[in-house]
Amino acid sequence: MRLTVLGSGTNVHPKRAAAGYLVETDHVLLFDFGPRTLMNLIKAGADRHCLQHLFITHHHTDHFADFFTFFFDAVFHAKLVAPRPAFTIYGPRGTRRLFGSLLKAMPGFSSAPFRVTVTELTDRTIRLGQTRVTVRTVAHSPSLHCQGYRVEHDGASLAYSGDAEYCKGLVALCRGADVAVLDCSFPVQRPGEGHMHARDCGRVAREAGVQRLVLSHFYPVAERYDVKAQAGQEFGGRITMARDRMRITITRPSPATPRSR
Repeated sequence: MRLTVLGSGTNVHPKRAAAGYLVETDHVLLFDFGPRTLMNLIKAGADRHCLQHLFITHHHTDHFADFFTFFFDAVFHAKLVAPRPAFTIYGPRGTRRLFGSLLKAMPGFSSAPFRVTVTELTDRTIRLGQTRVTVRTVAHSPSLHCQGYRVEHDGASLAYSGDAEYCKGLVALCRGADVAVLDCSFPVQRPGEGHMHARDCGRVAREAGVQRLVLSHFYPVAERYDVKAQAGQEFGGRITMARDRMRITITRPSPATPRSR
C-alpha cells in the first residue's frame, strides 16, 4: 500500500494544499479533494482519468472543492479525447442529496458520458477487490455527519481521521493501524473547536496502539510551535509531520516488529 499526501494544510493555507490523500492498493482511492490538491495529484504522476473512487469525510468545501475542477475536466476529456471508467463518490449521510444537486446544477456535469454513482456509507466496511475500506463516525461538527476511513490491504492498514475531535470512534478506527493520519489543526497552546491539537493526536495514537502517527491538516498557527514534540508527550512511537506530495509505503509488519504501546 502506498499513501501520497496531496494536501496537508487547510482551506487558505499559504504554503500547503487543503486535505487530500491518494491511497494505492490493488485500487486507486482518493480521500478528500480539497483546494489545490488536484494539481498535486497531477504532479505526483497519478492518472486522473483512471481515478474511480472518491471518499469524502464530510461536507465542508475545504475537503472537496477540487472535485468541481476535476469533474469538469473529466467530462470534457471523456467527450473529446478518450473514454474513462465509471466514477463513484462515497460519503456520509447527505452525500447523495448534496452531490446529486451539484451534478444537476453545474453546467455540463449532468451530461457526463460515463456512469457516476453516489454511495452513502455509515459505520460499515466495503470491499473493493482485495482492499477493505471501513467507515466510522467521528466527532467534528454537530450539524454534519462526519467520518473517518480505514484502508486494509495485504496485511497493511492505514487510518485517516478527516476533521475530528478526540473521540472513542476515532480511537476504534485507528486501533492497531500501521499508519494513522490525524487532524493536527492546532498546537496545545491554541486549541480550536471541532479539531484536535497535537497532544490529542498523540493520545489517539497511544490509546489505539498505532505503529506510526502522521500529523496533518495544519492551520498556519500549528507551525509556529513544535507540534511533533507535543504529540510525543502522549505517544512514544514514530511521528511524522506530513508535507504535500510526501509518499509513504505501508507494508505488512514483520512478526519481529514491536507495536507501540
